[in-house]
Amino acid sequence: MNKICTKLSIFFLVIGLSSCSYKPIFLEKSYDFEIVKINLEGEKKINRIIRNKLKLIRSNGDKDKNKYIINIKSYKKKEIVSKDTKGDPLKFEINILVEYEVVSDGNLLLSKKIENSNIYNNDTDQFKLEQTEDLILENLTASVSDNVISSIINLDDN
Repeated sequence: MNKICTKLSIFFLVIGLSSCSYKPIFLEKSYDFEIVKINLEGEKKINRIIRNKLKLIRSNGDKDKNKYIINIKSYKKKEIVSKDTKGDPLKFEINILVEYEVVSDGNLLLSKKIENSNIYNNDTDQFKLEQTEDLILENLTASVSDNVISSIINLDDN
């Protein structure tokens, strides 16, 4: 019995050490541009997530790289989508809107709006409901910030 446990432990250790590792898409690559400044307005949670994602971008150290200023305005709206017969909410919708501009040397290079939304069920446990909302907000914002980064990369490729 002890030999089997030892062999199983070694097997799982080897599998665990040799498995694939997760790496964020934008972390490892260096880019030919630098984000000099990020101006944020609006929803604090959304702005924090976007700022943290944009800070992951690394420049390759080239002195001739493009320097960008990013202006971001974010909005969040939570609405009741459906109610039960008593009038209590059954489903909610979180909608986020992010407007951003990319500026270089005082020239506006890109201005865009991105909107994401998600519908979710109400929960009688208020703590679980808040956790669900935070997770949904984080996922929606991560998707938006990936779109912002991609558009900056595409702008730099042109």
